[in-house]
This record gives sequence, C-alpha cells and structure tokens, in this order.
Amino acid sequence: MQQILQQAQQMQQQLVNAQQELAAAEVTGTAGGGLVTATVSGAGELKSLNIDPKVVDPDDVETLSDLVVAAVRDANNNAQQLAAQKMGPLAGGLGGGFDLGGLSLPGF
Repeated sequence: MQQILQQAQQMQQQLVNAQQELAAAEVTGTAGGGLVTATVSGAGELKSLNIDPKVVDPDDVETLSDLVVAAVRDANNNAQQLAAQKMGPLAGGLGGGFDLGGLSLPGF
C-alpha cells in the first residue's frame, strides 16, 4: 500500500510539473496565410496578437475579425495538443482511481 501511495505522489508531482511547463510554454496560431498570428500560453491564455497592416481595411472589418478569431482558435488548438502531449501519458497512468487534490488539467 505504501508503494502505491508513493507512486501516486510521484505521479501527482509529475502532473504539477507538466502543468507548470504548460503555463510557461507559448504556442502560436495563424490565419490568412500568416497575416494574423496569435500567441497563447500552453494553458490557452492569449499572450499576443500580431496583425499584418496589409489586412487592415476600414471598409472590411468583418474579415479582420474573422481572421483574429481563426488565429486565436488555431493557437488554442495548438495549446490543447501540447497539453495532450504533456498530460496524456501522465493522466492515462492514473486510471481514474486517484484523487489529485483538485488539480485541473488545462484543455480537458
């Protein structure tokens, strides 16, 4: 029983470490062939948004809005993929049978 508890504690620490790595990681997403680029943290927090001046048209704000949404969505999808890569093996090893003290997994 003691060995199982130690394994659970080690796995919990690995999850915490992976979450910290995700929070510090930054991933990007693009739209319009790179005209709009969004950067988000591994947890999905928007960090920056770059818009190429060529796409700014006062008569067509709707297209720019669509490109911004698409770039942010792409960046968030990339963040979710990163989370799955980092957390997937760890979360899969838990088998759903351990209480992790309320840890939440970003993107899940």
